[in-house]
Amino acid sequence: MNSFGRLFRVSIFGESHGEAVGIIIDGCPAGLPLHSNDFSDDLSRRKAGNKGTTPRKEDDKPEIISGLFDGHTTGAPLIILFRNSNVHSADYDAIKNTPRPGHADFVLHQKFGGYNDYRGGGHSSGRLTVALTAAGVVAKKLLPFATIQATLIEAGGDKDIDRAIANAIIKQDSIGGIVQCVVSGFPTGIGSPFFDSVESYIAHLIFAIPAIKGIAFGSGFASASMTGSEHNDAILNETGKTKTNHAGGINGGITNGNDLTFKVAVKPTSSTPKQQHTWNRTTNSIEAFQAKGRHDLCIALRVPVVVEAVTAIALTDLLLVSQRIDLIKPQ
Repeated sequence: MNSFGRLFRVSIFGESHGEAVGIIIDGCPAGLPLHSNDFSDDLSRRKAGNKGTTPRKEDDKPEIISGLFDGHTTGAPLIILFRNSNVHSADYDAIKNTPRPGHADFVLHQKFGGYNDYRGGGHSSGRLTVALTAAGVVAKKLLPFATIQATLIEAGGDKDIDRAIANAIIKQDSIGGIVQCVVSGFPTGIGSPFFDSVESYIAHLIFAIPAIKGIAFGSGFASASMTGSEHNDAILNETGKTKTNHAGGINGGITNGNDLTFKVAVKPTSSTPKQQHTWNRTTNSIEAFQAKGRHDLCIALRVPVVVEAVTAIALTDLLLVSQRIDLIKPQ
């Protein structure tokens, strides 16, 4: 399905080379001041243009076509649309019968009987993260007490991001990366054990971002080699502040008042300039394949703002589910 959330519910739509992509936000409280320029900073962070990113550039101008009146949300579903204008659909003619390695072409064809829009990845394209970013802008405005900051801390196994990108350009092959996210100022006692745990909520949406292959909260996989006395975070005072933060700000699926921290693994872009091989559906044979089109050598460069967006969406819905509407104050 294409929707997430129980009370702050988002529904995503569109294809990479279709007329438009967008998001429907249902459950946004009325009275939130909202203007098109509120989206500028985050949309600019997601845009291509830097070294290692795709040459495809879209205007990414948000069209708010429902749920907004006189500069404030009305309480009706908020619909935000982004037109596609810079498309080179002919670049994808070949993949109709030769699914690209690492992409969803093969499985989409199987799932939808060949009726899927394969151009640029269609509905599974990273192009749709512009819609997630827009929904994140709205969610962040509903969380004025919290700061959400995601940063690319490693690319291609190198903590020197510029050097990693330069090497990828020289080698003409794509690389992945690691994004770290820290949420400060989020209240204690939100979430619940098991199915509504903060980890499961955030992870659900993190994996909705194309190219994400892993997430680890707090000390993550390193905790497996620690002892209990090493991993336990000593509580220092009545606010729940801890000496360390191996738990990543979450105990028993519930926020403990410390910073929420997690890291996300982003795989290398599947469309690499390197020649590969794939199966041809028409000839039923393996043949040489080289991806056409415009692609990022390191998509991880553009992922941090999307990580922030989906984190904000998840936390906003969690607050509403936890019946903490008192904290959701449009301002």
